[in-house]
Amino acid sequence: MGFSGFPDEALIFYEGLVADNSKAYWTAHKGFYETGVRAPMLALMDELEPEFGPAHLFRPYRDVRFSKDKSPYKTHQGAYCGVGVEGVGYYVQVDADGLFVAAGWWSPGEQVARFREAVDDDTAGPLLEEILTDLPGDLAVGGDRLKTRPRGAPEDHPRLGLLRHRTLHAGRRFEPEPWLHTPETLDRVRSTWQALVPLVDWLRRHIS
Repeated sequence: MGFSGFPDEALIFYEGLVADNSKAYWTAHKGFYETGVRAPMLALMDELEPEFGPAHLFRPYRDVRFSKDKSPYKTHQGAYCGVGVEGVGYYVQVDADGLFVAAGWWSPGEQVARFREAVDDDTAGPLLEEILTDLPGDLAVGGDRLKTRPRGAPEDHPRLGLLRHRTLHAGRRFEPEPWLHTPETLDRVRSTWQALVPLVDWLRRHIS
């Protein structure tokens, strides 16, 4: 069955979960989650798979072992298409506020050193700057960043802002509109991901 959009009740479901993040609420609405949230997201990812590869749907349960927030359930449904490099790929989520679509790198660790080495390079670094500058204006660049410059980086480095990044991604929030409940959602996600292909390709080449 093809993707036909997310029902309005999906947003209402998450509004309720934000207000009552309890097992009782989840149990009472789990049937709708399966048919009104998870099933449409799977259908959306099936439509995108030929261009972006197979997707992983995130579990709705939070890992609360090391968190002060013991709320048991995530208040969104996310899905992710990887590109063969840990933490790099395409992401989409639906929640009470609508749709969020993004792509980039979300996995700090050993990759941070490789990222900074590439940013420092006189060829790869300016290319990344150009890619970010050329992104459509409705895409916001984000990521985990140091508040100060990395150790060893000169104060006058031409790409000091990028060197501070420990992750890097770009995306946009789509507010709830009637098209969210139609197949047009597929076009919105696809076009946003397509605009972010150059960023993902740069990350795949330089931090793998």
